[in-house]
Amino acid sequence: MAQNNLVAVGIDSGTQGTKVLLVNFKGEVLARGYAPHPEPTGRRPGEKEQNPEDWIKALKKAWHQALNQSGLSPRKIVSLGVSAQQHGFVPLDKSGRPLRPAKLWNDTSTVNETEAIRQALGGKEKFIEKVGLHLAVGYTASKILWLKKNEPANFKRLKTILLPHNYINFVLTGVAHMEYGDASGTGLMEIRQRKWQPEVLHVIDTNLEEKLPPLSHPRSPVGYVTGRIKDDFNLDRVLVAAGGGDNMMAAIGTGNTRAGLATLSLGTSGTIFSYSPQPIIDPQGEIAAFCDSTGGWLPLLCTMNVTNTTEKIKQLFQLSNQNLESLANQSPPGAGGLIFLPFLNGERVPEIPFGKGAFIGLTQHNFSPEYFVRAVLEGTIFNLGYGWARMKQLQLNPSEIRVTGGGAKNKTWLKIAASILNCPLFTLVENEAAAYGAALQSIWTYLQEQGEAISLSELTAHLVRKIPSPIEPDLELVTFYGELQTRFNLAWQSLPWSSLIGQPEEST
Repeated sequence: MAQNNLVAVGIDSGTQGTKVLLVNFKGEVLARGYAPHPEPTGRRPGEKEQNPEDWIKALKKAWHQALNQSGLSPRKIVSLGVSAQQHGFVPLDKSGRPLRPAKLWNDTSTVNETEAIRQALGGKEKFIEKVGLHLAVGYTASKILWLKKNEPANFKRLKTILLPHNYINFVLTGVAHMEYGDASGTGLMEIRQRKWQPEVLHVIDTNLEEKLPPLSHPRSPVGYVTGRIKDDFNLDRVLVAAGGGDNMMAAIGTGNTRAGLATLSLGTSGTIFSYSPQPIIDPQGEIAAFCDSTGGWLPLLCTMNVTNTTEKIKQLFQLSNQNLESLANQSPPGAGGLIFLPFLNGERVPEIPFGKGAFIGLTQHNFSPEYFVRAVLEGTIFNLGYGWARMKQLQLNPSEIRVTGGGAKNKTWLKIAASILNCPLFTLVENEAAAYGAALQSIWTYLQEQGEAISLSELTAHLVRKIPSPIEPDLELVTFYGELQTRFNLAWQSLPWSSLIGQPEEST
């Protein structure tokens, strides 16, 4: 590549805030910016909502922070990619403005609508057969039906349905579109053929397809930055790549663009995903058969409670990140028999939308901070371990896992994960994988538009750099944690969740 003096921008609009990376065409991060989002709110049990306009405000702040840090002329920027939280529902009116706050990926207020759509297609198994994946609570489809049932006046004004990354692309370019990867997480798209599934659409509304944007291959650019954003940022001609959901972009940013690798993301949610050249359909519906943002597929495990649990335990014991790790090391593996069920936001896998967190096995001996902290770190990984076992049953057997997200900075947590998952873990030179992946996708798209023939897997093999020393499983702990994994699974399977559903969380 001869364009080493050119600059790409990677944007990641997450639940907690927006990150911006400036990246040159050698894959080097030149500068970074960050701006927080307001905390999600909700008026009803299970609701998690944000105002999409707050994402744009955060983007502008993070953009200027990164640009000021770099000292670069914005005219050197030639491409841009957007990553954002998946599954969010951004409803626009005919003027292109949000009708209401966006319902987010971790919004569990649409349980009834989710079940209504499943049953209309013949139940869980038939839905998987027709769509290719299980309609989990939190996917976009049920949020659209929720709007129709609960806010009919807003549904009547609904002109365009977008996901968070599509909305940011729309603000940047004026073009509404969806690429296959993020669209596969709506529950509206047949993932094998990558087309809208008409039966699902008609269950929600007979005219729903009119409100959905065109679907496109992730290699196709959305357009160019235009309008006020172009002027505000003092940009020249900046190509906007397709972008994608945060997991799809993190796959690119970790080099997970060929078979044999997996990515573990330890963020607010916990995800494990692996590239596949063909769809991987889970008849049980626990592993999502998503499309990726390279043209392949991305079988994915998602749990809803990871760093949110560590943040809570840090607040409880007034710990810094360093103190959290050091306290965990004061407890032996297994936390003295203390098991933590981390279902603070309910859970997607296992599917317990109104699940609750719990500490099980308290004794006089383990009733102290170090055991609680260790149990939290282990419990979040045991929860991922349950779904990891299901991925292996589906013949996904990666030889290494590449780790990203805020939790990747905690070495004790990674040692626990390596032994519970029984797989070597590699950290990366650039840990902000979603934003980095968005930048790399935009570089790839730009090069394609310039006529340079290079595959995205070739590009990531060249630019994504991992730390060469892996975190290996401890063979003694692999056996020990295997026994504890069985106890963890029995613990959540034994609790009477149906009786707890009548005790919903308080809304904020």
